[in-house]
Amino acid sequence: MTDRRDDKPQRPKAKTSNAGVTAFACAGLAFGMTGLAFASVPLYDMFCKATGFDGTPRKGLAPTAAATDDRMLVRFDTNVATSLPWRFQAESPQVEARLGETKTVFFRVRNTGTTPSTGIATFNVQPGLMGGFFVKVECFCFNEQTLQPGETMDFPVVFYIDPDVRKDSNTAHLSEMTLSYTYFASKNGQPTAALATTGGTGTKSNF
Repeated sequence: MTDRRDDKPQRPKAKTSNAGVTAFACAGLAFGMTGLAFASVPLYDMFCKATGFDGTPRKGLAPTAAATDDRMLVRFDTNVATSLPWRFQAESPQVEARLGETKTVFFRVRNTGTTPSTGIATFNVQPGLMGGFFVKVECFCFNEQTLQPGETMDFPVVFYIDPDVRKDSNTAHLSEMTLSYTYFASKNGQPTAALATTGGTGTKSNF
């Protein structure tokens, strides 16, 4: 006759095994979600730069097609976060660019403080739909700049407006746009979190 008591010790083992699998799965999910959170920021940034989503200008090479006679007015808006003692402005408040024409505009920054300071510029375009058609070939944005007291530097922005802007029914009617820059104090190559999260858009900057 079989002693049924021999089967009883095996049941707790199954429960222990299931508990271990569940714990391992939960830990894996937690690590996966953490990794996704860290990856989402650079992936979102790459997506925006590639597509022009959310008013982010595209980044690309110089145009290969000839420029058209159609033109668009590009205005420049410059700002500095209140904690950064810099002056910042474009050489001209606006330029008229032919669609497909490569344009170069210089921006001047000056440290008006009494100590060296480091800044980094963020940017976007308005209307936001123009982000997919405004292409930066060269830009100082997202590059740290350190200025000594009283030091002034000029930085170029090379860009063009994709002629396909006239093929999109949402942008075909537009005759002007605005390229906006804001300088923040920089830490470890990034705009300081305190400024970026408190809406430190700063003030209009003029020399």
